[in-house]
Amino acid sequence: MKELNGIQYIERKPVVETENPQLFLLIHGYGSNEQDLFSFTPDLPETAHVVSVRARYDIQFGGFAWYDISFENNEKYMDIDQAIESRECLVSFIDAIVAQENLDAKNVFIAGFSQGAILSYSIALNYPEKVKNVMILSGYPEYKIIGDFDQSKDFSHLNFFVSHGTEDVILPIEAGRLGEGLLNQLNIKNEYHEYRSGHGIDRQNYFDLMDFIKKAL
Repeated sequence: MKELNGIQYIERKPVVETENPQLFLLIHGYGSNEQDLFSFTPDLPETAHVVSVRARYDIQFGGFAWYDISFENNEKYMDIDQAIESRECLVSFIDAIVAQENLDAKNVFIAGFSQGAILSYSIALNYPEKVKNVMILSGYPEYKIIGDFDQSKDFSHLNFFVSHGTEDVILPIEAGRLGEGLLNQLNIKNEYHEYRSGHGIDRQNYFDLMDFIKKAL
């Protein structure tokens, strides 16, 4: 486990040496850890520098979170301040790892699952210059975390893959569909997929994700 700018991470450096490799930043969901999405690594490009980050907050019963979630009187509470701090830490981390490893700053891939996907929306819409290809897995645009972003920024280079399960009981499909609507409204290139699955990544979803990555390289 390494640490940079206050964020712990594991990595797989490029298997095939290349000048200015792409960064693949993997951002796990609530209650998980850096090993979760790192399981994608064998299928990711051999020219890529793969980095899987651990969320900043410990939670009960093990695992980590980017921000606290709780339920009070059947109402879901999110710690928005923690979420925004985590977003800013991840943006600083992208700059730091790109500089440290001499990566291609204009060809950054980020993939987030659930809470990590919610943060990925917020990173891409607030800091479009920091990323290029964004993979949203079982997440949605949470406007409290995205905030009042500058819609006049240049989003023309962004490329999104969005997937969601129609039987997701953690984050309902209606929330996932908000993302497609927002991206289309902003004229951001995207491909949107729904699967008959729950809060997870089924086999077809995984194959479609890897196809997206191959096309995006």
